[in-house]
Amino acid sequence: MFDTPTEPLQVVFEDKHLLALVKPAGLLSVPGRGSGKADCLSARAQQRWPGACIVHRLDQATSGLILLARGADMQRALSAAFAARRVHKHYEALVHGPAQPSNRTGWAEIDLPLLIDWPNRPRSAVNHLAGKPSITRWRPLAYDQSRDVSRLALQPLTGRSHQLRVHLQAIGHPIVGDALYGPADGAPRLMLHARGLELAHPATGQALALHSEVPF
Repeated sequence: MFDTPTEPLQVVFEDKHLLALVKPAGLLSVPGRGSGKADCLSARAQQRWPGACIVHRLDQATSGLILLARGADMQRALSAAFAARRVHKHYEALVHGPAQPSNRTGWAEIDLPLLIDWPNRPRSAVNHLAGKPSITRWRPLAYDQSRDVSRLALQPLTGRSHQLRVHLQAIGHPIVGDALYGPADGAPRLMLHARGLELAHPATGQALALHSEVPF
C-alpha cells in the first residue's frame, strides 16, 4: 500500500499549450479502479488547470516528470510525438549489484520483448514468442560497494508497461525498492525517477529540455 503524497504539485514548465509536472512516488497518474483511487496527478492538475489532459503515464511507485496537454489538439500532437519517438525520456535508478555493461564503455542496450502477464497483473514479463519489441539503453553512473547498489542512467526507447523494471530484473539488477520484481530490501520506495524529457514544443518548435532533480 502507498501513503498518498500530499505535497503541492511541482511545476517545471507551463504555458498555454502544455504543462510539465513532477509526480511524487505513490501518486497515481490517472484514476484507478475502485473506490479510494480517484486522487491522482491528472485530477489534481485539472483542479488548477481545467481541461489539462494526461499524455503519458508513470507507474504509481515511480516519481518524476509527466507532460499534460492543455486541450485536445495539443493532446493529439503530443501523443503523436511520443508515438514517433520524438520525445526523449531520461530516467535514473538505483539497482542491486555492480551493474557494468559488457564492453565497460558508454551505453549498453537491453533488447527483450515484453508482454503483460495477464494471470499475474499488473506484472509484465519477457516473452520471446508473443512479446512486443522493447528496448532500453543504460549506463552506470556510480557504484556503492558498501550497499552493493549501482546508480544507472536509463533511456527507454519504447514505452511498454513496467519496461525499465522488467528489463533491469531480467539482466540481474532489479531496482531497489521494487516490490513486484525485486527482493524484499526494506527500501522506502521504488528508486526510479523520470528526471528528464527532451522534445520540440509542438506549437512553437522551441527545443524543450525539462529536468527534475532526482530525490534519492
